[in-house]
Amino acid sequence: MTPLTPLAAVVLGIVLALWLAVAVWAIMNGTRMRREGTQAQGQFDRLSVLLGSAPAAPVIIHADGHVEASDRLAKWLGRDRVPAFLSELIAEDGGLEPEDAAALGREIGAAQRAGKSFALPIRGVGSARLLLVRGAPAGPMLASNGGVVLWIFDATDSQAEIETLKSTVEQLREALQAVAGLVEAAPFPMWHRTPDMRLSLVNTAYVHAVDGNSAREVIESGIELVETVGGITPQSAAAEAMAEDAPVARLVPATIDGERRTMRVVDVPLGAAGVAGFAMDQHELEQARVEHRRLEAAQRDLLDRLSAGVARFGPDRALRFWNQPFISLFGLHQDRLTDGPLFERVLDQMRDARRVPEHRDFPAWRSERREWFLSPDPLEENWLLADGTHLRVYAQPLPDGGLLLIFEDRTEQVQLSSARDTLLRVRTATFDNLFESIGVFSSDGRLSLWNSRFQTTWGLPEEMLAAHPRIDDLMQAVQSRLAKPQQVNLVRELVRAATLERKQRVGHVGFADGHIFEFAAIPLPDGNALFTMLDVTDSRRVEQILRDRNEALEQADKVKTAFVANMSYELRTPLTTISGFAEMMNAGYAGDLSDTAKDYVDGILQSTSRLSMMIDNVLDLTQGEAGTLSIEHAPVDLTALARQSAARIEQAADAKGIDLAVALQDSLGTVQGDARRIGQALDHLLENAVRYCGKGARVLLHGDGGPDKARLVVSDNGPGIGAKEQAAIFDPATRAEQARQGGKAGIGLPLARQLTEAHGGAFQLVSEPRQGTMAVIELPRG
Repeated sequence: MTPLTPLAAVVLGIVLALWLAVAVWAIMNGTRMRREGTQAQGQFDRLSVLLGSAPAAPVIIHADGHVEASDRLAKWLGRDRVPAFLSELIAEDGGLEPEDAAALGREIGAAQRAGKSFALPIRGVGSARLLLVRGAPAGPMLASNGGVVLWIFDATDSQAEIETLKSTVEQLREALQAVAGLVEAAPFPMWHRTPDMRLSLVNTAYVHAVDGNSAREVIESGIELVETVGGITPQSAAAEAMAEDAPVARLVPATIDGERRTMRVVDVPLGAAGVAGFAMDQHELEQARVEHRRLEAAQRDLLDRLSAGVARFGPDRALRFWNQPFISLFGLHQDRLTDGPLFERVLDQMRDARRVPEHRDFPAWRSERREWFLSPDPLEENWLLADGTHLRVYAQPLPDGGLLLIFEDRTEQVQLSSARDTLLRVRTATFDNLFESIGVFSSDGRLSLWNSRFQTTWGLPEEMLAAHPRIDDLMQAVQSRLAKPQQVNLVRELVRAATLERKQRVGHVGFADGHIFEFAAIPLPDGNALFTMLDVTDSRRVEQILRDRNEALEQADKVKTAFVANMSYELRTPLTTISGFAEMMNAGYAGDLSDTAKDYVDGILQSTSRLSMMIDNVLDLTQGEAGTLSIEHAPVDLTALARQSAARIEQAADAKGIDLAVALQDSLGTVQGDARRIGQALDHLLENAVRYCGKGARVLLHGDGGPDKARLVVSDNGPGIGAKEQAAIFDPATRAEQARQGGKAGIGLPLARQLTEAHGGAFQLVSEPRQGTMAVIELPRG
C-alpha cells in the first residue's frame, strides 16, 4: 500500500472534516425537521379537534362543484353521507327544503362569480333544526379560483333565543312606552337626571309646575322645581341619593301656581342611568295631619269630659287612652295604667276590684271578650255587677286593629225603668178601677184607651171597643141610650174641640134610664184627648135638696137678722127710758137720795151703759155677718186712738194687778177709716186680754207701720187659746150652740175681725195654751 503524502493527508483530512460537518449538520437539521414535523402534526391534530368541536361545520365548494365537508353536515341534513358535489346538496332529495336549496344554490353561484359573501338560514326537510349558512370566496390555500367556503351553524337554540329576545324587546318597548305615557300623564312632577345631575327628561306636570312653555325649554334652561333649602340644592340631593344608592326623600317648599306649597321630593338612583325623581304635593296632607291631630286632641278632651267610662286599646291590645270616669267606675289605680297594660291585664284589674260580672270560668269569659278586637261589627252587652250596678258596654273595633270601649252606668235608668213599669202597672190598675168612666181619643178621633166602667156605662161589646171605633161610630152606637139622642152631637163636638182645637170642655148628659153623667173632654200633652164621665145622679138629687135647704136657711138668716135689728131697736127704747130716769134721779130731780139710793142709781146707770154697749155689739156683729155694716172713711190718727183705748182699760187693768204697756212707734201714722169702729175693735181686744189674764200678767199694746199699711198688736202672757177654741170663737153656729147650753159666747174677737175686714184689713190671732195670745190688726193706708 502506498503511503499518503502529507498533502494528500491534509486534503483527505479536510474532506473527512467537511463530510463529518455535513453529516453533523444533516443529522441536526433532520432532528430539527422531525421535531418541527412532530410539532406541526400535533398542531394539526389540535386544529382538527378544535375544528371538530367548533359550533360551525366548514364546507369547501370547489370550482368544479366538488364538496369537502365534515360528517356533522350529513347528520344535520339527515343524510347517510356527506354530498360529494354541490348538485347533490341542492338537489330535491338533498335533504333541504326546496326553497332553501334553490336559494343556497343561487347564493353559492353569486359567491363563485362575484366573490360575494352571504348569510342564509336553511332548514332540512321535515326537521325543526335551523341552520345558518355563512359563505365567502375560498382562499387559494383552500381551493382554486372559484371555490367557496361555507360555515354552517346550528342556529336552532340561538334562533329560539333570538325570538325570545325579540319578544322580550317588544314587551320592554311596550312597557317603556306605557311607562313613558304614565310618566307623562302623571298629575305630579317627574323628571330624570343624567349622571352629571343635569335634567334630561321632565313630564308635563313638571313643565306646568315651573310655568314653562315646553319640556325642551325647561331642560335646556335647567329650571328646577324646588328651591335650595339649608344649602341643599336639588342637584346635591340627587347626588346624595346616587352616592348612598338608596332613595332620598325630603320635604321642601315650592311655589306652584303662585302659591307656596309643601312638596315631598324623592330622588331614586338608577345606577349608571342617572337619577329619577318625583314630587308629591303634601300641602293638603300636612294640613290634614294638623287637622287630624287637632281633632284627635279635641276627641280626647271630649271623651275625657264624658260621664261614661271610655278606654281605647291599640292594635297591640295595649291600653292607649282612658278617661277619669273609667278609673272611678272600675276602682282602678292610675299609676297601674300608665305603662299601657294589655287588654287581659286590664280585665284582671277590673276583676280584682270586683267590677266585672261574676263568672264560673273567668279565663274563658276573658278570651271571649278578646275576640272583640276581630269582630267586623260593633258589639253591645250589659254587665250586672255584684253591687247591683248595671253597665251598658259598647265595643267598637277600630280600623287600625284597636278597640274602643264605652261603659255607661245605667243603674239609675234601670231603677227608673223599673219604677216606671211599676207606676204604669199601678196606673193601669188604678185607671181600670176608677169610679169614673174614662176613654182616651187619639188626634184622628179614634178610641185608643178605655177602662171597664167606660164599657159598662155605654153598654158596648168588647169586640167593638177593640176595633178602636171613631167618635162618630161610637156615638151612633149609643144614641139610643140617651134621654135626648141629639146630645151625641154635643159629645162629638167636645171630643173634636179637645183633640183639634186643644180646648177643654165640660157638659152633662142624661140617659134614658134616668142616670145623669157629667163629662169633660181634656186635651192631653201628646195630642190625644181624655174623655171622663161621672155618674152624678145621686149628687144632683142631694144638690137639689141642699139647694132647697140653703134657700130656707138664707130666708131664716134674713128673718134672724131683721129680728135682731128690730129687737135691738126695740130694746133701746125702754133702756133709754131707764137710763134717763136714773140720770134724773142721780141729778136730784126726785129729791135728795140717800147714799144707798145713790149707789143703786149708779149701779143702774152702769148696767144700762153696759147693756147698751152689748146691744150695739150684737147689732154690729149681725150687720157685719149680713154685710150691711156701715163704715165711715176719714183720716184716723191711730196713735191717739190707741192711747185712748189704753186709757179706757187702764183702770180695769190696775184693779187686777195687770201691767199694761203701750209701745207706739212714729211709723204707725194715720189711715182712712172709721175711728169709732177701729177704737171699738181695739177696745174688745184689750178687754179680752185684761179679762182672761190673771194677776201679775202683762198686756202689751204695740203699734207700727209701713208705707202701705199700719199694724196694731195686742199681746199678753195669759193662759192662751187652743186650736179648737180658736175655731169655735169665729164660728157663729158654735157660738149659738154654746149660748143655748148656757156657756159664754164671747163676741169680742169675732166683732174685732169683722170691723178690721170691713176696713179692707186683715185680722190674725196667734195663741198657744200657756204661751199667751197675740191679736194683730193690719189696716191699709188708703
